[in-house]
Amino acid sequence: MAFPINISELLTGQTVEWERLEFKTGWNPEDVVHSICAFANDINNRGGGYLVIGVAEQDGRPVLPPQGLPAEQLDRIQKELLNLCHQITPPYFPVAQPVEYQEKMLFIIWVPGGQTRPYKAPLSLGKEHRGQKVYWVRRYASTVQVRTEADEQQLLELAAKVPFDDRINHQAELADLSPALIRDFLREVKSNLALEAETMPFADLCEQMRLVSGPPEYRKPLNIGLLMFNEQPERFFRGAVIEVIVYHDEVGDSFTEKRFTGPLSRQLRQALEFLRNQVVREEVLKISGRAEAERFFNYPYDALEEALANAVYHRSYESQQTIEVNVRPGQLEIISYPGALPPVTPAMLTQPRIVSRDYRNRRVGDFLRELHLTEGRATGLPKIRRSMQQNGSPPPVFTMDEAHSYFLTTLPIHPHFVTRVLTERERQILRFCQQPRSRKGILAQVGLGASLTNSTRHITPLLTAGYLSFTIPATPKHLRQQYLITVRGQQALSDA
Repeated sequence: MAFPINISELLTGQTVEWERLEFKTGWNPEDVVHSICAFANDINNRGGGYLVIGVAEQDGRPVLPPQGLPAEQLDRIQKELLNLCHQITPPYFPVAQPVEYQEKMLFIIWVPGGQTRPYKAPLSLGKEHRGQKVYWVRRYASTVQVRTEADEQQLLELAAKVPFDDRINHQAELADLSPALIRDFLREVKSNLALEAETMPFADLCEQMRLVSGPPEYRKPLNIGLLMFNEQPERFFRGAVIEVIVYHDEVGDSFTEKRFTGPLSRQLRQALEFLRNQVVREEVLKISGRAEAERFFNYPYDALEEALANAVYHRSYESQQTIEVNVRPGQLEIISYPGALPPVTPAMLTQPRIVSRDYRNRRVGDFLRELHLTEGRATGLPKIRRSMQQNGSPPPVFTMDEAHSYFLTTLPIHPHFVTRVLTERERQILRFCQQPRSRKGILAQVGLGASLTNSTRHITPLLTAGYLSFTIPATPKHLRQQYLITVRGQQALSDA
């Protein structure tokens, strides 16, 4: 048996947040049952977590190479684990197995968020607390006992709130899950399960990946299985679509529309590829006195990628509304439904960093992180801001109404790409510069004298906007300097 995750990336915190990993040097049954209970309660809907036995921990990070466990202990540990799981109320059984890593044996326990939470576990395995059970939860990187009425009430409310992506879909069948898509995923993330998946019965494979649930006579797919491993998830979730609309004018009468469907990872990648090829534009600007040219984009791809991945991750798939990407002449908008979960408020969206402990989709995030399509560590909005700043773009704007009915990310276009309304004189200059022209010749063409004032007023703005370029860019004041219309200038002229 193997896990549907890359073990090396798991142990180095690349695909699972550190708060969802717990490392233990040796086997301690009491600590283990408390942590299993806490991860299963999944109070923040983050998808449970992993216990790694055989690895020392220092400041919340694993000490590698691992110390490992004696091979002769592994059979006893697995038997003890089964007994511990029966002591959790209601009983809970995680996925566990020995794993060889860097020539050492580890015991890894995968604890997905439970379907029948809240769970209780013994306060202690000692005789003095026999029969006494309490709730356990994760607080940051620690397992703690629930001691306040507020936390206990939150746990009880979770009993009827299994996240939508982790619920059973009663309208679907096991045959609606694609074996090819699942095996492609396992190969892409370099899971050890990829080899076993070639010969393993398909129902067992889905069971091991937690894509199905229910008794053997009524085994049904979970919503996450259909979202990630069905060729047409929109048949089950009408809103599971990305729509990109590129507007060609300010009014909105002329536009091009493109729809992206299929498994979430595929539609996200295809939508991003379309935007990269059809929308993102790069400009190279030669700066006087500098050896290196300045490069910038109308929309930095990193910001666009993070914003769209966030929408796919955090939207609700119960909603029939699609994700919309509106590419307007002066900005790009990504809107998804509904808005962020409380306690995030519209006012908080202006803060440099927002730390949200509640997640709408605990399984979608896990799969997207495995594919390196999102980080899921509350870094999305800061990353978008940083990318826009590094590109020299205006800051992004994040908007949500008080009812939390939508979330809108607006990326303003880089100032260099802002389409100006050309004056008649500017149009004359651009038409005249279809071939290299001197400063004196340009000004004479529009009936002006060859003064520095006229040049600064009528030629320099077209240079700054990128509509004209120097024929000798390395020496702007060269005696033989001439001016030539650019591709951007041609576009502005044709739009005028």
